[in-house]
Amino acid sequence: MIATAPFQARGLSSSVCERIVCGIDETPESLEAALQAARLRAPGGVLVLVAVAEVALAARAGWAAVRVADRIWGGCEDALQRAVALVQPTSYRIVKGRPYLALLGQIERERATLVALGTHEHRRAAGLVFGSVGTAVLCDAPCSVLVARRQPSGGGPPRRIVVGVDGSPPAAVAAAVAQELEARFSGEVRAVTGLGGKQVDSGVVSELYPEAEFDPRPPVEAIVDRSRTADLVVVGSRGLHGWRAFGSVSERVAHRARCSVLVARGLDTAGVSTGG
Repeated sequence: MIATAPFQARGLSSSVCERIVCGIDETPESLEAALQAARLRAPGGVLVLVAVAEVALAARAGWAAVRVADRIWGGCEDALQRAVALVQPTSYRIVKGRPYLALLGQIERERATLVALGTHEHRRAAGLVFGSVGTAVLCDAPCSVLVARRQPSGGGPPRRIVVGVDGSPPAAVAAAVAQELEARFSGEVRAVTGLGGKQVDSGVVSELYPEAEFDPRPPVEAIVDRSRTADLVVVGSRGLHGWRAFGSVSERVAHRARCSVLVARGLDTAGVSTGG
């Protein structure tokens, strides 16, 4: 158990798992994201599955464009049906457009508090790609982001949780999220502070998180190392967007961790990100 103030004092008026949008494509990784999103969904919460059909790509096929467009749409339908059967979402839909912009549009439409994505490196015509689309969503989403990886423990809710703390407000949001999940799933949270990066007031950290583990390495290395035996890593976001977010601790941890990563952003009373 880690000691944190109530949600309201940490910029969280409700659970970040209250309204979840999950990107679905034809890969097993997106099914893993759907499974983890379903497990994290707060009691009474909403889970919306979204597949993006980038039918504009069919124009490159020339005379076969109509057939290719139908194939893209059909791939989305098949992927959604598999995901729906697996997790029984609140709702699901296919939208047309560029995956990055379409997914951000759905996040806004649903007033999502969390968006979930799988991690895969190879592009599929009808799908999402963490290496490009996923990275852009991670940087630009106005809500928290779950980067889902297959759990070392083989499934089930996240009980071994690592949270990065440094005494900052974004870290406090991450700690509050970790605390919520710890309570819901009877888990165990390890708070870690990497001392090898920007200057950290260890006294403040010790006061806020008495059980925090201090690591002489930079935060990314300290957190990624502990991710090897964790089900979930939770890190805060400084609220940077676009190219300014590339290379941030949260972005690097999301790419390098061995387990799923939840990048937590604060919420106002309407469920819209305050920028963490």
